[in-house]
Formats: sequence, C-alpha cells, structure tokens
Amino acid sequence: MVADMPGHEYRSSESWRGIPFVHIAVGRWENGRYRPARARGLIAVGDTAVGIVAVGIIAVGGIAVGPVALGLVALGVVAAGVVSAGVVAVGLVALGVVAVGLRAVGVIVGQTGAG
Repeated sequence: MVADMPGHEYRSSESWRGIPFVHIAVGRWENGRYRPARARGLIAVGDTAVGIVAVGIIAVGGIAVGPVALGLVALGVVAAGVVSAGVVAVGLVALGVVAVGLRAVGVIVGQTGAG
C-alpha cells in the first residue's frame, strides 16, 4: 500500500493576464489512490499540462510533450498537431509508426489530400 503523499505545486509570481509564466503541479497519493494535478501556465509541467509549452502525461499547448500530446508541435506516444511525432501521429506533417497527414512518414502511412 502506498502511504499518503502530498502533491507539489510551484507557481511563479510573475504572470501575464493572470496566467503564471511557470506552473508546475504534481499530483498526490490519498487513501491509496493517485489524485492527478493540473498545471496551467505559459510553461506548464504536470500530470495534465496546458500552456504555450506543456509537458505532462496529457499535454496541450503550442509545443506539447508527453504520452498524450495535442499542440501545434506535438511529441508523444499519441501525438496530434500541425507537426507531430510519436508512435501514433496525426498532423499536417506526421512522423510515427502509424502516421496520418498531408506529409506522413512511418510504417503504416495514411496520406490525405492531393499530393
């Protein structure tokens, strides 16, 4: 059994329109269950991260990195974005084992559009 462990959070004091420049949020263990945390900032790092640069288990942003990534540039196991790379990649430019896009490179490729 996992002991109760507190989460961790850091939020920079500087912000832009109420959004912190840096927000790091790591979940906590509570009664044997993991409670994920959300990070929202221009640079976001956490279990679920949303930001211009986002790094997390689920990452959404301009540049997104994580197992599940959605962004303009996305890197992950499952990645979707304008430019994406991952095991499964979907985007205008996609690189992966399974790749779908206008310009796709991979083992299993689905190219859309004329070209």
